[in-house]
Amino acid sequence: MPRSSRNRSKSAGPSTGRSLDFVAELSNDPESHRKSIYPGFMMNRFFSDQAQCQPCGRILFVDDDINLLESQKRTFVDRYDVITASCADDALQKLGRSSDISVVVSDIRMPDTDGIALLRQISQFYPDIVRIIFTGYVNLQNAMDAVNECQAFRILSKPCSTEKMKAALDAALSQSRLIQGQRELAVLRKYQHAMEGVILGFTKLVETRDPYTAGHQRKVSNLAAIIAQEMGLGLDCVAGIRLAGLVHDIGKVYVPVEFLNKAGKLSDIEFSIIKQHPLVGHEILSPIDFSWPLSRFVLEHHERLDGSGYPYGLSGDDISIEAKILAVADTVDAMTSNRPYRPALGIEAALREIEDNQSTHYAPEAVRACLTLFCEKGFRECLE
Repeated sequence: MPRSSRNRSKSAGPSTGRSLDFVAELSNDPESHRKSIYPGFMMNRFFSDQAQCQPCGRILFVDDDINLLESQKRTFVDRYDVITASCADDALQKLGRSSDISVVVSDIRMPDTDGIALLRQISQFYPDIVRIIFTGYVNLQNAMDAVNECQAFRILSKPCSTEKMKAALDAALSQSRLIQGQRELAVLRKYQHAMEGVILGFTKLVETRDPYTAGHQRKVSNLAAIIAQEMGLGLDCVAGIRLAGLVHDIGKVYVPVEFLNKAGKLSDIEFSIIKQHPLVGHEILSPIDFSWPLSRFVLEHHERLDGSGYPYGLSGDDISIEAKILAVADTVDAMTSNRPYRPALGIEAALREIEDNQSTHYAPEAVRACLTLFCEKGFRECLE
């Protein structure tokens, strides 16, 4: 929360114990710490994680006709990763040893266990594997069994042309990727719910120590997200900004409560400690593998376009757009809220502050979006 307008005396503040020691550790070599966060200033593990190669699934052909298996392998080896099994038991053993089989193509009539029984077991124990029947004995009963008992994806009759088989295998692999994507989405949703729970816990932790900022992070989060929407940013970016807003002041857990709630003037040393809260917030959040680089957004939310901000004096494009939006929302909510050292200054003063200092302190595009919300669309919800 901005406190730049608050007068500060030069008298030394009270002893702060562990909080001062922690901040001192972070401040001993700020340049090396800065480089550890900004290799080349703009590198971030989050962005590199997005470029992942999708592995190609394996296809298992099951048939008691060895010659047919060899023919299938020769035909499709250049296009797919093919393995074969000559009976149901062999197929189950290969499935047990391999975790990357995506499609099983099985004959029906085999000497030990027939293909329907095999695919029924695969359906039960490996439900994500796509199952295809490939048989010379296609009749209504076999078709019904394949669909009802095995949930077969395709039924192909022998003989089958190469092009028809390729089309079926391509479709099966696409189905496999769809199933895997649905599984991953379900896991991601569970992870997201857990992540949001962690963030809300952080939010409550800060607010229990500083009652004057109760609701501040929530209001900044909401306003920043709506500004981002007004700017036309994507849903994923808006979601990251919303979560970052909820924890942008988490670093204040290491600031002594008497500093946060002091009604009088802050000394230079007291204010210098408060200015470390973005850095402390980064240290707290960086070990957590969020879906967005929240620690970076938190670190930069007090940086300013002209380099006059803190903790590193970043400027221009070295500051993420998410942090620039948080800076505008943070300033507006801080100036319209009561603080122990002053009453609320009002929305007019807050909008005048960001408008007068756009292009020097605040990103013009974020300022324009904020002004549009309040001046043209009558927006007030986040300040209530």
